[in-house]
Amino acid sequence: MLSAHACVECAVRDRALCSALTDQELATLNRIGQRRTVARHETLIWSGDDSVICAVVVDGILKLSTSTSDGREQTVGLLYPADFVGGLFADRAGFTVSALTDTDLCVFPRVPFEAVLHDHARMEHLLLERTFAALEEARGRMLMLARRTAEERVAGFLLGMADRIGTVGCRAIGDGPVTFDLPLTRGEIAELLGLTIETVSRQLSRLKVAGIIALPSLRAVTIRDRAALEGRAEASA
Repeated sequence: MLSAHACVECAVRDRALCSALTDQELATLNRIGQRRTVARHETLIWSGDDSVICAVVVDGILKLSTSTSDGREQTVGLLYPADFVGGLFADRAGFTVSALTDTDLCVFPRVPFEAVLHDHARMEHLLLERTFAALEEARGRMLMLARRTAEERVAGFLLGMADRIGTVGCRAIGDGPVTFDLPLTRGEIAELLGLTIETVSRQLSRLKVAGIIALPSLRAVTIRDRAALEGRAEASA
């Protein structure tokens, strides 16, 4: 059971689905929930398994993946703080969900959570809005893979990561450069963008040589010139 104190201190309280609930309604939801930490690389949900839980990301980043016909893993999306995890009104999980970083979650049994949704129209409406937003994001990714160059894909990915990564490894001073740690390997970035590892590495190097980004370490990225990076990402958008 989740405590009211945990909700008061929750970093995503105003952005997650529960933001649509009053304190009394939140107490009803808390009675079926619990906090859980998923360690980096640990799997929360396996594709094809019974869909028994759903969750809200409090802190950390999760990866959605599926398997191709030849058995390879394909990354299809990322989940950030305040995002909803799991498929509702479905008996089987559609994707494997694993942790890219140590991740804190509010976890709920799926069927009781669906009952809470039925009784709280505002929360159900917010979830529907986010479902449509995720669908639009997936369509946008498909368009990006079909029309954008490798440079545009990598630049757009870095901008999106900087905007969404929140407090997970993100460092900034005033209006200065933003530095964050990539939770994905070069190979995982390549899978997500429909590129090869070599192409991703080459594009990162070109952005570095151009002075648009810096690469302080293997995972760290500093955006030195956001306007220039936006220009590279939107060349054919």
